[in-house]
Amino acid sequence: MDRLDELRLFLAIVDSGNFAAGGRRFARSPSSTTRIVGELERRLGTRLLQRTTRKLSLTDSGARLAEQARRLLADYDDAIDDAVGAAAHLRGNIKLSAPTLFGSRHMAPLVQEFLELHPDITLQLALEDRLVDLIDERIDIALRICHLADSSLMARRVGQVRRIVVASPDYLRRLGRPRTPDDLARHHAVTFVNQASPAAWTFQRKEEGAQKVTVSSRIEVNRAEAAIGLARAGMGLTRVLSYQVARELEERSLVRVLKGYELAPIPVQLVYPSARFLAPRVRAFLDFAAAKIPQMPFNRL
Repeated sequence: MDRLDELRLFLAIVDSGNFAAGGRRFARSPSSTTRIVGELERRLGTRLLQRTTRKLSLTDSGARLAEQARRLLADYDDAIDDAVGAAAHLRGNIKLSAPTLFGSRHMAPLVQEFLELHPDITLQLALEDRLVDLIDERIDIALRICHLADSSLMARRVGQVRRIVVASPDYLRRLGRPRTPDDLARHHAVTFVNQASPAAWTFQRKEEGAQKVTVSSRIEVNRAEAAIGLARAGMGLTRVLSYQVARELEERSLVRVLKGYELAPIPVQLVYPSARFLAPRVRAFLDFAAAKIPQMPFNRL
């Protein structure tokens, strides 16, 4: 077994959690798999895996090797794809990550359009409301709505969104339109609370700076689509990101209020681990998305 396949086998064991399952991916018997890992450990002079009767775990050395091996093999695969791509049309798999609602409303149609242009490309679109680890989870490109803290990532800014307050026309007819954040004291709210959306609503007052307002919440939810649906039904005001209600604002099933008190916009960015050995198929999608997303309606809100 050559050194690259040896690393692939090692990662298969790590990912599957046992020698037998990892070995099966390479048509290796458990004894053969154990022997190959043992030889790798002897050559490196350190133990990589802790074996017990109940589970398999990485040592510190094993964890470092696994991290570096993933990067090395990804760069190797991309280099091969790059060489092949120079003489052939685009093919292979792309793995993307995006927030759940953004992904279903905006990324999914974009992905469909891209795949129609490139029939030999397959694509995985993981929709999750968390910051995925691009290296560990082997994500090619992630769409992030935030100010980036990780300077090791490459990024292309493709838009911006704002936290906005909306309500149904029926609700505003019944309880009136709030003109300042202080008016929220006499209103009902549907609060959307998760890691990125706190319970208190913060506004920007031109003369006085930021102002936090504790709203009277009739119902609290942890999914934006639920908050939007309840707001459309007239249950109260809700505060979400502008891209999440672009369709409702266009249809006028929701109305934007307190626009003059909104906080500064939040960047929308496509991020990826490195421009080094960026596979042609990944670069093609990156360029395609970077051209299309700025034209989406939410960027005009």
